[in-house]
Amino acid sequence: MNTILITGGSRGIGAATALLAAKEGYAVAVNYLNNTRAAEGVVAQINNEGGTALSIQADISKENEVGRLFRETQKKLGNIDVLVNNAGILEQQMKFELMSLERLNRIFQTNIIGSWLCAREAVKYMAVSKGGRGGAIINVSSIASKSGAPHEYIDYAVSKGAIDTFTTGLSKEIAGEGIRVNAVRPACIYTDIHSDGGEPERVNRIKDHIPLKRGGYPTEVAEAILWLASEKSSYCTGTFIDISGGL
Repeated sequence: MNTILITGGSRGIGAATALLAAKEGYAVAVNYLNNTRAAEGVVAQINNEGGTALSIQADISKENEVGRLFRETQKKLGNIDVLVNNAGILEQQMKFELMSLERLNRIFQTNIIGSWLCAREAVKYMAVSKGGRGGAIINVSSIASKSGAPHEYIDYAVSKGAIDTFTTGLSKEIAGEGIRVNAVRPACIYTDIHSDGGEPERVNRIKDHIPLKRGGYPTEVAEAILWLASEKSSYCTGTFIDISGGL
């Protein structure tokens, strides 16, 4: 049984990916920061349906906690085959000129540094030169990396632009280690993250401006993530899949 580690796996895209991965036969490590109840709910659903899953609390922005997250996953579920760098945050919608340095640091620490630390740790476990058997890393970026998210989330958009560059560079550097690195770029997905930004109904507000005239669902993103994790995408690395309704 292959093992998949999903950061930010207690809700939204992360939770949908965890549930779908379990159905596809993965043992699933659900990482979370604060919402123990939600994470344990995802794990319980998987285990009740005959799958294998566990939840692990860790702050991915902290190097020592990332190390613990990977050690615990391998100890309890075996070799780590797939990392989904899904955990990310955004803050209240506002104009660029009002964004504080403290806000910028919070966004970058989780969205960039957290993904960086997790990917670096994953390489230690997956790289063939280190005794690993290869694997896949899927970064969850955002269509904001292309749009820039003006008047709302320029800082978030910048963090996701960094993830795009990171995906490209890392994919080339570690291809010889048997590790593929790809990314998905969702947009306008019905998840709780819009509440974090202060507008729970944001997708409904803008859906008429989306070419497909609707918002997307976490399961639609999860399908793309699991495809990139699988051997069906064995010739793909440095690839981006936009899941944005045509934006």
